[in-house]
Amino acid sequence: MSELSRDEAWALVTEYIQSESLRRHCLSVETAMRAYAIKYGESPEDWGAVGLIHDFDYEIHPTLDQHPQDGVPILRERGYPEWAIDAVLSHADHLDVPRDTDLKKTLYAVDELTGFISAVAFVRPSKSVAEVTPKAVRKKMKDKAFARAVDRAAMLHGAELLGVDFDEHVEFVIGAMTDNAEALGLAGIPVSADAD
Repeated sequence: MSELSRDEAWALVTEYIQSESLRRHCLSVETAMRAYAIKYGESPEDWGAVGLIHDFDYEIHPTLDQHPQDGVPILRERGYPEWAIDAVLSHADHLDVPRDTDLKKTLYAVDELTGFISAVAFVRPSKSVAEVTPKAVRKKMKDKAFARAVDRAAMLHGAELLGVDFDEHVEFVIGAMTDNAEALGLAGIPVSADAD
């Protein structure tokens, strides 16, 4: 039985996040978390809700001295259990919260990666996540000017934490995001047949 409500998590996100791109990032992380929860035999509702709320306070606490730790009182006020709060805190390197559960490892592993995959999709002619490949992700990782805010080392470390090959991890996350591409704004645009 799930402890967390997706509806309540989404209400929290929409209350505190106005940016469409940040909302989509939260939805992307939720999507990847749900897919991994199913793979690991865990609750997709619980894991998805943690993914959805992990950055809920970013617009009101945009700096490392505040995010995500200053969002904790709001989560407690809303009745979030400590295991969920601890997972949210664990995605921030500067807090040194141990990533000692599959939930925490997975949140860390998909956070930066979903953002990077989205960025790769947006520069493709089709704008479709379905056309992104692990090879394309690796190629763009070498371009330091591309999506420069995304921590490449964290993406690689995330796969290590999960004990999976990086390309396999990327492919899994792309698959999950492709299955939910419409909601993520990554379904693409029709490209005319005569386009070069």
